[in-house]
Amino acid sequence: MRKINPREIDENVIRLIGDEWMLVAAGDREKFNMMTASWGSMGFLWNKPVVMVFVRPQRYTFEFTEKGDSFTLSFFGESYRKALSVCGSVSGRDTDKVKESGLTPYFTEAGNPAFEEASLVLECRKLYADFLKEEAFADTKIVDAQYGQKDFHKMYVAEIVNAWVKK
Repeated sequence: MRKINPREIDENVIRLIGDEWMLVAAGDREKFNMMTASWGSMGFLWNKPVVMVFVRPQRYTFEFTEKGDSFTLSFFGESYRKALSVCGSVSGRDTDKVKESGLTPYFTEAGNPAFEEASLVLECRKLYADFLKEEAFADTKIVDAQYGQKDFHKMYVAEIVNAWVKK
């Protein structure tokens, strides 16, 4: 992987996140988990390059995103769709997702998990986190369609502190 300045990311982030998906990974060398996500955003806030990532509290990865102050986002090409499907359909509580997905984890200098097969890896430091709140939705149809169980995501706004692209 080749390190780049986050300002050099030139991907279409709507396609990257919404169509190609990403892995949110958190934890350390001792224990970590990853989950597939297709909701999120990337931009510039508080004079920093940032991502916004959404994790439901029942997801195993939630425990890890809550514990640490950082996490990674790994993006893959279409040929890894099956691996990402595995990571999004089984729980790391019951399944060895690394073995089942066939992905190869490595750890950044800061100790965060990422994956060798990724075409883009972002290392992110949490800046702000809060649960989405039902009363804050201007379009209440979203609540009915996405949150029938009232299991609102927690939103993490995180600074992109490191970025790497496949050589």
